[in-house]
Amino acid sequence: MTFQVGEKVVYPNHGVATIENISSRAFAGHFERFYLLRLTYNSLTVMVPFSHVEDLGLRKVTRNGEVARVISFLSQGRCRRYQDWKDRFKENTEKMQNGSLLAVAEVLKSLLLLQLQKPLSFREKKMLDRARHMLIMEFSTSRGLNEAEAADMLEKALSKAQLHLPPPL
Repeated sequence: MTFQVGEKVVYPNHGVATIENISSRAFAGHFERFYLLRLTYNSLTVMVPFSHVEDLGLRKVTRNGEVARVISFLSQGRCRRYQDWKDRFKENTEKMQNGSLLAVAEVLKSLLLLQLQKPLSFREKKMLDRARHMLIMEFSTSRGLNEAEAADMLEKALSKAQLHLPPPL
């Protein structure tokens, strides 16, 4: 998969980024091409080698059809989750690293459901906040909304399932 300078992409577990530059560098006697990404949420820059794009799961921002599917998932019923903290955290970490918008939504929803039963651990609260942020940023980018409008869209979907977003950490 190739991207162009100026294109918005999703860097799994970190969120939406902009391709700022494409460059080449020599390492160990051979040239490697890189994407220079600027992460939206903190303006951090990251260099991603072309050879690692697929391994990392770098992808284009989700289209409206997929966003509608995610909204539908968040709006209805319950979802499966592990009782054991270690198993649950491992599965959620894998889903966040997968980078799929639906996988991130599953993490958000399962943690919101768990939060209704008992307080979340510090690490789970951070993961919930990161999932919330990643969904808002991708909804915003995909639909051309500002962050407040995207957060409102997410909150409305969750309220249909009697869930609510906690305030950001």
